Amino acid sequence: MFGKFFSNKSSPKVPDSGQITANSSASDLTATEKIQVITETLKDYRSESFPQGILSVSSHFHIHTIPKQSKAITVELILPFPCQGELDDIAKSLVDSLKQPVEFGVQLNVKAVRSFSLGGSENNIKNIIAVASGKGGVGKSTTTVNLAYALIAEGAKVGILDADIYGPSIPTLLGLKNAKPSSADGKLMDPLTAHGLSAMSIGFLVDENDATVWRGPMASGAFNQLLTETAWPELDYLLIDMPPGTGDIQLTLAQKVPVAAAVIVTTPQDLALIDAAKGIAMFDKVKVPVLGIIENMSYHLCDNCGHKSHIFGESGGSQMSKSKQTQLLGQLPLDMNIRQDADFGQSDIIENSTGDIAHLYRRIARNIVGQLFLQLDNASPLTPTVEIID
Repeated sequence: MFGKFFSNKSSPKVPDSGQITANSSASDLTATEKIQVITETLKDYRSESFPQGILSVSSHFHIHTIPKQSKAITVELILPFPCQGELDDIAKSLVDSLKQPVEFGVQLNVKAVRSFSLGGSENNIKNIIAVASGKGGVGKSTTTVNLAYALIAEGAKVGILDADIYGPSIPTLLGLKNAKPSSADGKLMDPLTAHGLSAMSIGFLVDENDATVWRGPMASGAFNQLLTETAWPELDYLLIDMPPGTGDIQLTLAQKVPVAAAVIVTTPQDLALIDAAKGIAMFDKVKVPVLGIIENMSYHLCDNCGHKSHIFGESGGSQMSKSKQTQLLGQLPLDMNIRQDADFGQSDIIENSTGDIAHLYRRIARNIVGQLFLQLDNASPLTPTVEIID
């Protein structure tokens, strides 16, 4: 169908070093005592992604021989989801406690929570996460792109698929307007890349000024080809930017695509929340777990005085997450920088990786993949143990 378009990672609580040696300073701790501090810290640390501590989900834990005071202590971990930002915060707290640099060497072992086949790409994509909204205009596509960049910053291999056949915006958001995919074998399209993010969109194949006038089955078929006829590289997560709404196309996509879980983007506005509830209901009908809700445009922070204004309402996402028995994954501000970056195909996560906006997206991204593991993976410490009694 598309052959003619081819162009040849919360602040951790660190045990007081005085608990180890009551009469010694941190600089006087022995190697064994430092190992104990690090081990206890990782055991006792609690967050939404680590409700039972970091070591409860790590399949490998090793502290290299403690070097001299001037060199960093290296802690090796194998983890089932990316969380580099959270580990960086823990490392900073350990530095304050041990008076010695601490570094985490993390190897990711992300596994598929749902088995599926996608033709030639069947072994390359581990988990597909749908990012959806009940209505348009809530910033879903912008949020999807920034979450993808955030996951890359956390250490994951990520791709993005634009399922909005009628109004594809991913090419603009990635700064890839007018770019066209090529094909190495004449059968599968090679995804385009932006800052390490692999992407495919109908917007790469048709002119942005041409209206895509397709009936539902044609649109669904086109999307299915975008998914299965793309030569995806090895990906830990493929984010699907779903079209807004809960009509026939959205339902068909949710049923045909092997989605592991979904995330709902909404604003605090009552009208948006009503439609977001419909989105949750749609995924419930097709048996796709909803990991939680992202409240976008949650508030506006005044540049001059720092006053927080809830322009579209307050606590709507929080209340809905409770009523639907899901999680509030995070709240994002109404910020001019996010809008400007979107218009110019940029991202604050790349341009200002240490800024507040980047930290917000990275925290939400960690919450999403953490909950994907905790709620759906058989290796999760939260998975109930089934005991059979004769």
